[in-house]
Amino acid sequence: MDAVERLPSAQGPAPGEHQYASLALVNTAFALPGGPYDGLPDGTAAHEWLRERGLIAARARVDEDGLARVRRLRDTLRVIFSAQSEGERPPADALRQLNCALAAAPGVRELTWTDAGPELSFHHQAGEAVDVALAMLAEEGAELLTGADGAKLSACGARGCTRLFIRAHASRRWCSDRCGNRVRAARHYAGHGRTTGRNAP
Repeated sequence: MDAVERLPSAQGPAPGEHQYASLALVNTAFALPGGPYDGLPDGTAAHEWLRERGLIAARARVDEDGLARVRRLRDTLRVIFSAQSEGERPPADALRQLNCALAAAPGVRELTWTDAGPELSFHHQAGEAVDVALAMLAEEGAELLTGADGAKLSACGARGCTRLFIRAHASRRWCSDRCGNRVRAARHYAGHGRTTGRNAP
């Protein structure tokens, strides 16, 4: 097995990933006590991930350069989301990279007429498939940051886990039940050890 785990993550989606593909993208790479995990090990995996979320056509292709750009946006979003969760200003370079992704396939508004009447739609100008996918992810990430859920972005509180999630309630501290169970088990064993130590002759 490679140093970076390539099997499907047993963690399951973190809270907020179903609503925000940008958050799900960030969590395709994270660390756990058992080692690092990368859900986008190659272009084929990246294409499948984008296709499943309706961000790229089945016939499109993600080559090595495209994979590098997807990973770069993933890293950029992680830096910015992490800064937001910690109440800090993100690095200027991270903001510049996110804005570059937005500019690679700018969107336009278009007025159309349907049977129900006028309809204003938003779509991206023609561009490379990966550029459009990344622009859509960058837009959604920006919307997350500037919306009500931006204040709920949090880092998992379980030791060794680096996933991010959106807190549904203020008391939530970890990204999954699995991480929560690890924390509770560690506390139990630590407390048991202290009790055993006090009772020892």
